[in-house]
Amino acid sequence: MPLSIPQQNIVEAPQRFKVVVAGRRFGKTHLSIRELCYHARLPDREVWYVAPTYRQAKMITWKKLRKKLIELKWAKKINETELSILLKNGSTISLKGADNYDSLRGIGLDYLVIDEFADIDPEAWYETLRPTLADKQGGALFIGTPKGLNWAHDLYTQALEYPEEWVSFQYTTIEGGNVTQEEIDAARRTLDERTFRQEFMASFETFSGRIYYAFERKRNVREWPFDAKLPYELHVGIDFNVDPICAVVFARAGNILHIIDEIKIFGSNTDELVDEIKSRYAKNGIICYPDPAGAQRKTSAGGRTDHTILRNAGFRVIAPHGHNAVRDGINAVNAKLCSSTGETSLYIDPKCKYVIECLEKQTYKEGTSIPDKDSGFDHMNDAVRYAVDALFPIRQPNTIPTHNMWGHKLART
Repeated sequence: MPLSIPQQNIVEAPQRFKVVVAGRRFGKTHLSIRELCYHARLPDREVWYVAPTYRQAKMITWKKLRKKLIELKWAKKINETELSILLKNGSTISLKGADNYDSLRGIGLDYLVIDEFADIDPEAWYETLRPTLADKQGGALFIGTPKGLNWAHDLYTQALEYPEEWVSFQYTTIEGGNVTQEEIDAARRTLDERTFRQEFMASFETFSGRIYYAFERKRNVREWPFDAKLPYELHVGIDFNVDPICAVVFARAGNILHIIDEIKIFGSNTDELVDEIKSRYAKNGIICYPDPAGAQRKTSAGGRTDHTILRNAGFRVIAPHGHNAVRDGINAVNAKLCSSTGETSLYIDPKCKYVIECLEKQTYKEGTSIPDKDSGFDHMNDAVRYAVDALFPIRQPNTIPTHNMWGHKLART
């Protein structure tokens, strides 16, 4: 099957540097692998794929790339340890991570694909990867979903100033042809408006102000007719900070979450937090959504971990093995505060004054998409985020095309 029209436009562009911002499930990985194969078709070429981390490179691309090269009968030697494949024509395709970009110096490259480039430190490109293309005048494909007006936006605008060398493309999820309109509509109902525009419309959204911009007192602050004596099952988000340790208590009714209580204890520990939760909600079942880092062993707690302390108290603990992307958690909270279709499903009792203050006041660091951790508003918000992200994560469409998207015309000139 041929490439989609947007993908064909990208591969046929003659410019040396191509910048593609596209919505989720556009087919970015398929396009990336196709370009790797195309540029490695000539003898003795050195071609790299670089993801934000080495682990991402392996998870996203390695199996698909290996399978494709085996199907083409191009592979001569596959190195699983180094994530590299030597082709029969002497070319090599290698997968790398930008998390240790200093280790990528010194290699001359013929072509380079940088995936999710908005999540990569710009110095990885300017200091390390750009010089690798100099000797051979190699080209590069930058591809990913936009993340606000960061350096990715700067690269995107290079085409305006240097159109002979740079070209930019912007495509929505639906233009990729891999996701149905029904899936897009479902995502619109789940996400807040700004995040939907960024993730599915490939729009450069600015997040330089409030992190939880969807929060409004008039809309989201509401009393909950809660009787602690009744055997409700409660959900508790926890941030294991020392000054203060924070917990947010949720009641749930179907799709609706209501923050009914907040706990903030200075100079405390997990044992004292457990005692406080039990004293307030002795008759309620408790499900905890703690910081994943709490699974690490703590010598200060006699070899116990924060998570085992919670479990030993009779609480159920739900936490991922590692941190989910902070951005996805923030998006999940904003979507519950107010979705892109105007639906509200997260409320805060007016007595939870610190939660309200934190939602209103935490911002991104100026000029970045990094949450400000210096103001002190992050700990309670993190507790909120851990619970909401676990209960109502941002779900990506899982509709993947069953047809062949490669459209290899290797005689392309």
